[in-house]
Amino acid sequence: MRALFIGGTGNISKAITELAVKSGWEVYLLNRGSKNAEISGVKTIVCDINDEVKVKELIGDLTFDVVANFIAFVPADIARDIRIFAGKTKQYITLSSASAYQKPVLNSFITESTPLANPYWQYSRDKIAIEELLIQEYRENGFPFTVVRPSHTYGDTMLPLAVGESNSWAVIKRILDDKPIIIHGDGTSLWTITHNSDFAKGFLGLMGNSAAIGNTFQITSDEAISWTKIYDTIGAALGKEITKVYITSDFLAEVDSAYVGGLLGDKSASVIFDNSKLKRLVPDYVCTTRFDIGVKQTVEYFLSHVELQQEDPEFDAFCDKLIATKQHALAYFKSL
Repeated sequence: MRALFIGGTGNISKAITELAVKSGWEVYLLNRGSKNAEISGVKTIVCDINDEVKVKELIGDLTFDVVANFIAFVPADIARDIRIFAGKTKQYITLSSASAYQKPVLNSFITESTPLANPYWQYSRDKIAIEELLIQEYRENGFPFTVVRPSHTYGDTMLPLAVGESNSWAVIKRILDDKPIIIHGDGTSLWTITHNSDFAKGFLGLMGNSAAIGNTFQITSDEAISWTKIYDTIGAALGKEITKVYITSDFLAEVDSAYVGGLLGDKSASVIFDNSKLKRLVPDYVCTTRFDIGVKQTVEYFLSHVELQQEDPEFDAFCDKLIATKQHALAYFKSL
């Protein structure tokens, strides 16, 4: 079985690439080549996917059982792939996002039939538009798509965070330095987190699976825990007790618009995912990396890889200022 992965070296896709190779797939990676050397056993096509003429030239007469694009973010990315791969693959898989599900959440039990609508986050609306384009192409021309909706998936190089998600080390460093950590809301909302090695097992089960054609699947663990517990578990992995400061999601979104999508449009809601649709097609799918074990692996990886330890003074100052503001406000009202 032959697969072409567009991207293939990211937090989610690298785990899938490694498992596919281990499982006997002939895997090609199509990307700019900067991280391909980190993955053994793959064949590489070094090219910018947006250079359609060059991509077609390099692929030549090759056909694929699966083409998976891990870096499609807007409908134009999908339209381009349809032009390139129609007739060249038996199955085209792309990642949507669980953040595309209806916000505000009306029912925290999420299935693939939960409506898609997110007024807070353009990223999510673009993912919805991607799904709609693929459905239309499937109905009109038989393009063999499968859509996968991940939720919060972490691995060696990424912790599952809400405030400071873009730089895991910045949060780790604050914990190591005994500085307080901001948690959105009151910390009691439930959040589903999935280790990338577990996600990869579900994804691989859909690859080459004819029953997955024309269908959408969410792939998550069944482990939903509170944000307070998430951060306490990260602290335990670092051997630290975290000083937690709770700040409402709407206030965070007011002071920094970057949190409108990530919090109001995603992580501030309690969600529990039903994976029964996936398990009907992949009966042996089960997550085996418990969060306390997985996060310990992530922390150890960060501590042993200096190149990941990137300081973020701007984020640090943001946290300090916000925490000081809350403390000042509390002191003022207590003095009345």
